[in-house]
Amino acid sequence: MELITELYPLCRSLTGNGVRQTLSIIGRNVPLQIHEVPSGTQVFDWNVPKEWNITDAYIKNAKGERVVDFRKSNLHVWGYSIPVRATLSLADLKPHLYTLPEHPDWVPLRTSYYKPDWGFSLSHNQYLSLDDGEYEVCIDSTLADGHLTYGEYYLPGDQPDEVLISTHVCHPSMCNDNLSGIAISCFLARALTESSRRYSYRFLFIPVQIGSITWLARNEAIVPRIKHGLVLTALGDAGFSTYKKSRQGTAEIDRAAVHVLRHSGLPHEVLDFYPHGYDERQYCSPGFNLPVGNLRRAPSGRFPEYHTSADNLQCVKPESLSDSYVKCLDILSILEANKTYQNLNPKCEPQLGKRGLYRMTSDLNGVGKVKELPVLWVLNQSDGMHSLLDIAEMSGFSFDEIKQAADSLTACGLVKVHE
Repeated sequence: MELITELYPLCRSLTGNGVRQTLSIIGRNVPLQIHEVPSGTQVFDWNVPKEWNITDAYIKNAKGERVVDFRKSNLHVWGYSIPVRATLSLADLKPHLYTLPEHPDWVPLRTSYYKPDWGFSLSHNQYLSLDDGEYEVCIDSTLADGHLTYGEYYLPGDQPDEVLISTHVCHPSMCNDNLSGIAISCFLARALTESSRRYSYRFLFIPVQIGSITWLARNEAIVPRIKHGLVLTALGDAGFSTYKKSRQGTAEIDRAAVHVLRHSGLPHEVLDFYPHGYDERQYCSPGFNLPVGNLRRAPSGRFPEYHTSADNLQCVKPESLSDSYVKCLDILSILEANKTYQNLNPKCEPQLGKRGLYRMTSDLNGVGKVKELPVLWVLNQSDGMHSLLDIAEMSGFSFDEIKQAADSLTACGLVKVHE
């Protein structure tokens, strides 16, 4: 919450100094490598856009009062608005004003990234209060050749195979749909840095869509190493956890995420892949078809504060952030531990009682040192073909219970990791 609070006031967009400031703050938590890609650079069918920066913007009435003021909320100006200095009648100004009548006190987010345009967002009540007359309009912005900036943190593991964690950094003053993903990605990176790792991890902090397109265009040689991936967005609202599967649908990341949600004991939703949403649609484009899913809470547009000034510090709940963070760790823990085992005594069941793994009397309430049925499942399915996640799914036990059984059997010399 402290990190989100610090990042909240910054005016971010696809490019510009707000993104650089954001990455600088992230860099105090995660040692980022910063990349600057020049405007005009071709990235597949796209070109890196011009860099946009803004200093000030307002609408003044005939009394010289700022009736719309960028200094009060950076949502008041459409992202990528071209510079404007003009005096307009209210009738001429209205086509450049955007409101949400259904939420009359909220200021909506609006952008015009790829079409030269300008405009202001304001609450509908502000809009209704505007009198006829002339208004002084100023947008003190620049749209010029510069760079697209993104941050990357690579954490090597025992294997070169990678887990990709991607989140976007371009939404201005959006606490849930932007900053919650940034914060959780930072703390995941810190936790993984301090632990042993089977996989290597690559964290991307990028502008939405054009950022992932740019990264993929510049790193095609790396792409085959990505074996699992998550796009993290909107993880702090009060809604229940939602997982959108990768295009593959049955990738290990999909199965791990679904397993964690099902065994959380909490309401959740699992969605099949569809080609809209966040950067997963670029990672899952048919030319790459990477196993990258999207973890969030309420799906896009289904929490009412989405892309409005109401996506503020009150929209993000600490308990939701905590729950989302733990679920991310649980998913990654499954990926790290999901190995295939070989039964070293496959002809009938071994005598488990003398190893403390099965009750020695017929007392139905008796138990061994570990749960017996998970042990039997691991023994029966450890044929070099079924992973621990396979066994968990077949048995209905949690991955942790199956992993604990495998550890106990390994310690007794009854199974080993299948090479």
